[in-house]
Formats: sequence, structure tokens, C-alpha cells
Amino acid sequence: MRHMVGRGRVGFIGLVGASVAVVSTIAGCGVLEDGDSSSGLGTTASHGRAVSPLENPDGTEPGLAPVVEPEERAEARELIEELVTRGRGPRTGYDRDEFGYAWMDTADGVPWVRNGCDTRNDILKRDGQELRFRSGSDCVVVSMTLADPYTGKEIAWRKQDAAEVQIDHVVPLSYAWQMGAARWDEGKRQRLANDPLNLLPVEGRANSAKGDSGPASWLPPNKSIRCAYAVRFAQVALEYELPVTAADKRMMAKQCDG
Repeated sequence: MRHMVGRGRVGFIGLVGASVAVVSTIAGCGVLEDGDSSSGLGTTASHGRAVSPLENPDGTEPGLAPVVEPEERAEARELIEELVTRGRGPRTGYDRDEFGYAWMDTADGVPWVRNGCDTRNDILKRDGQELRFRSGSDCVVVSMTLADPYTGKEIAWRKQDAAEVQIDHVVPLSYAWQMGAARWDEGKRQRLANDPLNLLPVEGRANSAKGDSGPASWLPPNKSIRCAYAVRFAQVALEYELPVTAADKRMMAKQCDG
């Protein structure tokens, strides 16, 4: 079962896919040829359509809104307290391909599977606004604006500068491998790699700086969403029965103090 809500996810895939299409329409979608010019980072962004992770335990709603109210932060600490801890194992044998090829549309058990659109574009459609698609496609996003949760900036993104926005695995795949995913079957690893719960489109530089770090070693520069980030990390770990290191658990709880 999906933590806190329940995991009847496959049965809801069609409904969720339809809701994404509605969100895309509301955000302002159109088609744009790949050759159009690019633009870069804007100024500080509002949280836009972002939803609190406590209200989005499936990860099918956009963004990562701050967890601010005292009762919400208390709920966040209770969630984090459920995490099991253990030491981080060796990286021996890790390869990205152990989690399936990148952005596969066939990872059964996650939303939007087999909808004809790869995971990366599904996530861009979920979180982006002012979406523009490749001519003749309702899948391939070639232009959008993104309220980046990690930096708090608004990014005006074009596909020809693809690395400006990267899809972050909140619980990095290498981290998961070292915490037990090395013993999972292929299907479960593929689900983790393509689960919207574990995926956020963010500024490329911030994602590169994070690498495969846990929360004790890296937190988003945008301090206002650090508790929300800790909640999302915990949600993924609990959903996939992954332990975290004791240092990571302490740091996560600290972000939601008060």
C-alpha cells in the first residue's frame, strides 16, 4: 500500500493521465519547433502550483511546497520517525542500467506507465507551466517555465538547453543500491527509477551538486522547502522499504523541528 493513502495506483493510471492532460491545458500548452531560441534563468519564483508532499503521497501532483504549519511539521516528524536506519553499504556492482534504461515507459506499477510518453516528459508535463510541445506531439516538451523547488528560481527552459533542467531522483539510485536495492528484483528497481514520487525536475547545477548524497550530506539551497524535501525522501524510503543512514534520519528530522 502507498504510505498514508494506499497503493491502488495501477487502477488509477488512466485517471491520473487524464488529470495531467488537464493540468497541461491549464498551464497553457501549445506546439513549438525545436529550433526556437532559448532563454535562461529568471528571478526568484513563487511556489506556483506546488503541492505539499504531505498532501501528495503518490507524487502525481506538481512540485514541492513548503511544510510550514506546526501541525504539518509535527506530522512530518512522525513520518520521518518511522524510518529504519542502517549503515550505507558498498557501491559495488552499481550501474544505472540495473534500474532499467533511462525514462522507460514500461515500468509497471507506476502512474502513467505505457501511456506512449517517456517518464522524463511525463514529469516535465506534471511540473512545468507554459508548456510547448514538439510539432505533431502531445508528449515531447520543448519549452516551459519551471518553479524550481531546489533553488527557488524560475527557469525558462528550452529543449536545446536540456541540461538546464534535470530530473532528480530524490532518493538517488546509487544510494538506494547501497541501502538494499542491490537485492531487489528488476521490476522493483525499475519502479523506483520511474516513480513520480521519487522524481522532481530541478535546476541542473543543483542536481549535479547533489550527486548520490543523502540529506546529511546535501540539502536544497532553498531553505524554505528543506522540511518538504525531507518528507519526500522519507515517503520514498517508506514506500520501497528502504532504510536510511542514522545521520540522514537525524538531519531529516532537524529540518522539520519547531
